[in-house]
Amino acid sequence: MDRFRIRGGLRLRGAVPVSGSKNAALPILCASLLTTDTLKIRRAPVLRDMENLQRVLEVLGTASERLPDGSLVLKTLDESKSIAPYELVSTMRGSFAVLGPLLGRRRSARVSLPGGCVIGVRPVDLHLKGLRALGADLRVEEGYVVANAPPGGLRGARVYLGSANGSTVLGTANVLMAAVYARGKTVIESAACEPEIADLCRCLVAMGARIEGIGSPTLEIQGVDDLHGAEHSIIPDRIEAGTFVIAGVLAGGTVDVVGARPEDLDALFDRLTEAGAKFEVLPDGTIRTHGGATLRATDATTHPHPGFPTDLQAQWMTAMAVADGVALITERIFQDRYTHAAELMRMGAQIRREGPSAIVRGVRALSGAPVMASDLRASAALVIAGLVAHGETFIRRVYHIDRGYECIVEKLAALGADIVREEDRAMATEAAAGGES
Repeated sequence: MDRFRIRGGLRLRGAVPVSGSKNAALPILCASLLTTDTLKIRRAPVLRDMENLQRVLEVLGTASERLPDGSLVLKTLDESKSIAPYELVSTMRGSFAVLGPLLGRRRSARVSLPGGCVIGVRPVDLHLKGLRALGADLRVEEGYVVANAPPGGLRGARVYLGSANGSTVLGTANVLMAAVYARGKTVIESAACEPEIADLCRCLVAMGARIEGIGSPTLEIQGVDDLHGAEHSIIPDRIEAGTFVIAGVLAGGTVDVVGARPEDLDALFDRLTEAGAKFEVLPDGTIRTHGGATLRATDATTHPHPGFPTDLQAQWMTAMAVADGVALITERIFQDRYTHAAELMRMGAQIRREGPSAIVRGVRALSGAPVMASDLRASAALVIAGLVAHGETFIRRVYHIDRGYECIVEKLAALGADIVREEDRAMATEAAAGGES
């Protein structure tokens, strides 16, 4: 078991590349179940979540191979399997996206209810509602979703995926991948507009799907008889890019975030501008940050895209923890996504929880401390805090950050950060003794 040791206070300088998007890549890997031809995915990030999903797909008959250029090649060799087991699906929520393609292509599926980060209740009822609208027979049995298509396959329908918290990204992906094989036309209303869903749509179109309205809340899918192989390049990871932008603003000299899509970060740019951050978008799309200035406390409320991303809320809280004034951060997507607050308070942050909001009073400086990562984005927030804190910060349970950030230690070290990965002997001792791990 590993931990990060960070000695804070150093100025970051240089260029940092953005990897392919985890949240785009995961459902696109699941799309390999829709054909027996080869699907080649360029810019596929090397992450724990990707490796876990590859294991799920292997159980479902799909082989994968990482090429020397970093591309991932997938090919389904056996379509007789339709069970995604608990011991694999429970490790990550994204693997639940095998349900839609299994149901659409193989017409039956038995998929464990998902796991993932502990950031609040994330039910799959909208997934099931959408698939039922296409004619699927669904039931939950012993922790599994058991799904069967009617004789003749799924049928096109009008599907509404809205909820009080907005649309469902993974639910949109599941219904979309089932609908490409449904007879007739399917219209998904209140579809998720996240760039990752648009990227999935583009991949499916390259495979022969007929989809209109890409990037909008209304997707129209005309069912086809078969899909074929394709090559597709994953979009840059906007959350990784946003994390590096915030780190550069707080801990920089000058940092160039290279290879991002700036248009995916408009909500973050709006909050940074309001806070007085110094940054610019260069003609080639590079985001150049200039650190050193104290930010003004600036409120933020998470919303579905194009609103402020919930996956940047924890990192924004770190920024506001050292801003001038009092900021109100409101979480509208996941009700319990504040586990990082207590750990930031161990480093000297002043944060008070009020229902769905957190009140953050900026302090002059954070102090290094031993802290515990509770989920993927909380991990990133603690890393940023460690970069700006006085003294040493030790972050335990860094396996969370390995799920979604490719080579983050190496990337930050190349910018001049004093950050190393080392064995967490205390955690290893606790695990050996039967304690929590």
